[in-house]
Amino acid sequence: MISGVRGSGTIFLANCNLRCVFCQNHDISQRPKAFVGGSGTDQELASIHLELQDRGCHNINWVSPSHQVPQLVRGLALAAERGLSLPVVYNSNAYDGLETLRLLDGIVDVYMPDLKYSDPTAGALGSRVPDYPERARLALMEMYRQVGPDWKLGPDGTLVRGLLVRVLVLPNDLAGVEESLSWIAEELSPKVGISLMAQYYPAHLAARTSRYPLLARTISAGEWARALSALERHMVGDHHFVQNRRLAPAYYRPDFSDTETPFADIEDFI
Repeated sequence: MISGVRGSGTIFLANCNLRCVFCQNHDISQRPKAFVGGSGTDQELASIHLELQDRGCHNINWVSPSHQVPQLVRGLALAAERGLSLPVVYNSNAYDGLETLRLLDGIVDVYMPDLKYSDPTAGALGSRVPDYPERARLALMEMYRQVGPDWKLGPDGTLVRGLLVRVLVLPNDLAGVEESLSWIAEELSPKVGISLMAQYYPAHLAARTSRYPLLARTISAGEWARALSALERHMVGDHHFVQNRRLAPAYYRPDFSDTETPFADIEDFI
């Protein structure tokens, strides 16, 4: 999660460039005041990249990086000079600027964007950005131009180059899954990898049922079935991931006060 800059060569990593009312990570993504006074240098960021490599991580995963790309790229360049060889994952909400994405051509190996909404009204309700569908689709088109629909896997079977689009199913069909998958298949390719997610639960402001009644529950069996049907109807190939509707809403409830293990063990839910 990222935000802000403190002087030349100094970075401040925190927060997100959207304010989704149902954000499951709101404790760290929507608390800018909590990070005031915190900063680091480009060299320190490079060291973090290298430490992750030394610990056996499969990639460098930049989460919601759109508004901090220059600082991240500086740190990445320094890390590469010191031996970093991991693929870079651009883990984005897709509310990204085209100019920024074009500058990343050849730097990012894996694009992993969301496609949150197909309708501007839903974008305004859920993330306070009515232009989300237009902006996100343009972003996905640029990501697709750079890496295409095909995947390159490493020796251990992990993804090292390609595009994986996450589609979170929302209650009352607010995500417009049918429309989004149809658009991906027609405008990009039916071979594009899809992560269809059932983990929605009313977190953050969406838990206030009187204010956000359309978002105040988990998804129904019927909503999930329609999303699965849309995936089968529009997409082809084996580059797709589907969550367990019964387990996902309970499992994906991070507690960021626990800095070591914010996510519970999946075995607790089986």
